[in-house]
Amino acid sequence: MAVLTPQRPAPGSGAPERESRRLGFSQRLGRWDVKLSPYLYISPFFILFAVTGLFPLAYTAYVSVHDWSLLGGQGEFVGLQNFSDVLAQPTFWKSLGNTLSIFVLSSVPQVIIAITIAALLDQNLRSATFWRMGVLIPYVVAPVAVSMIFGRLFADQYGLINSMLGVIGMDPIAWHGDRLASHVAIASIVNYRWVGYNALIFLAAMQAVPRELYEAAVIDGAGRVRQFFSITVPQIRATIIFVVITSTIGGLQIFDEVRMFDATGLGGPDRNWMTTVLYLYDVAWGNQHSLGRASAVAWMLFLLIVLIGVVNFLITRQISTSGAKSRPKRKSITRGNA
Repeated sequence: MAVLTPQRPAPGSGAPERESRRLGFSQRLGRWDVKLSPYLYISPFFILFAVTGLFPLAYTAYVSVHDWSLLGGQGEFVGLQNFSDVLAQPTFWKSLGNTLSIFVLSSVPQVIIAITIAALLDQNLRSATFWRMGVLIPYVVAPVAVSMIFGRLFADQYGLINSMLGVIGMDPIAWHGDRLASHVAIASIVNYRWVGYNALIFLAAMQAVPRELYEAAVIDGAGRVRQFFSITVPQIRATIIFVVITSTIGGLQIFDEVRMFDATGLGGPDRNWMTTVLYLYDVAWGNQHSLGRASAVAWMLFLLIVLIGVVNFLITRQISTSGAKSRPKRKSITRGNA
């Protein structure tokens, strides 16, 4: 017995058309769930970033163009006057020079020592997990505690470092009086805290390098040093750039180490080790009590960090492009009929 399906009447024939079936609430809810649930899953991050990141950044820009006093509150609109006032102060330029000097003295040895430690940890060592956890201990210690300890070690009169120098017949160094010596002392604090952290980043990148490359190098007679410079360094160059840029950003924002290096915490009597962030702190809550100029300093520091981030992006893109061009192209093989 054949079952015939009723056909839908043609439009304009005069027959009543059947209304389209409406979607139920559960079906609509299912469609909304498919469309909206991915955005809901990632929304907490963006909401938190907007509250703790974008809003303070925008509000700091608003404060930077007003005569905003710590005691008197919001004043009149002054435009870029706060920026020009900051650029006219010699202490700002001295703090910027101190920041760059401490960055060079810390980041360059930091990267070299970290990549060396990572290369040693990448070998077949006994209790490798213990050594890998050990290099991370300085990073776990609070920076204030580390700065206080190193401040006592580098004390001018009764410090352990000067006592050791006296044992070997050297004159004591004025770690808190000489500008370069203070930068070396503060850079040692930064290196102590961040070398182990960067070493683990380098170690993770080294463990991702294919071991077949090292096996082929051993067959060709290459030693460990040659393998390191010919295989390891080229394979982790993107990670090296990442660590250098993050070290640069961290060096531009250094505060705890210089704040706790002496009792006053203002960069010494001649501001020999005052960094830009410490200068920002002094402008806002120190002698000037100007939140407007402090916000201008924060925004200039932000623009400097953005500039470094753009340079990082361009370098990384150039490396990836050159790496893609150097790969040999596969030849397509066309099989013909016999």
